[in-house]
Amino acid sequence: MRTKILTTTALLLFVATWAIVSWSSVVSPLFLPGPMLVAQALVSLFMNDALLMDIAASVGRVALGFVLSVVIALPVGVALGASRTCAALIEPLLSGLRYVPPVVFIPLAIVWFGVGELEKIVIIFIATAPYLTVLIADTIGNQRRVLSSVARTLGASRIQVISRVALPGALPAIWDASRIMIGSSWTFVTAAEMVGASVGLGSVIIASQRFLRTDQIFAVIIVIGVLGLFTDAAFRWSYRALFPWSEKSHA
Repeated sequence: MRTKILTTTALLLFVATWAIVSWSSVVSPLFLPGPMLVAQALVSLFMNDALLMDIAASVGRVALGFVLSVVIALPVGVALGASRTCAALIEPLLSGLRYVPPVVFIPLAIVWFGVGELEKIVIIFIATAPYLTVLIADTIGNQRRVLSSVARTLGASRIQVISRVALPGALPAIWDASRIMIGSSWTFVTAAEMVGASVGLGSVIIASQRFLRTDQIFAVIIVIGVLGLFTDAAFRWSYRALFPWSEKSHA
């Protein structure tokens, strides 16, 4: 209860400060529209059925891109964490790729795949998979180092150590890493939709910018934030449901 009260108080203080600054005319409404203008823009956008299609398009792209990232990152990350040979072969490439901003691949993705759905999904994959792979590899490696000696003493083979000890023990941390990395998917799907997309929340932002509708831009930002909160809440709930034995589930 105390946490909810503090969260609500902080949110109300933020909105109140925003309202005071905008209503005092210190900043032009063109640059900082007030909460009421943004609320009106939000209602107006929702009255238009196209916004629901934009939300559905962005959610679908995030889901597909993120699932593809997990499908690739999980086995590669497990291999990196379990084998020094795999780590020596693959990790330098991943380490270098992690420092390249994913947005620089947008022009290439457009050249390679056009401006359709595949281009957006590829950008999400590039923005998520390398980082998630490294997080999974670190988690598997830590579990293997901590538990392998005990498992080997009990007669487990190397494969059994990974499949029956390290991987099950690492799953809660891998789920947490996925919860963190899906935020990157939302970040970069919006960026990809700002270039050559006719549907999606990013395309709404760039269209609003052309007509100087900053109230609509703020409204879409709020929509993205709320979608992110729902996504995070879903991961937190599923964490407790899937890993009830974890200490975090009882925190």
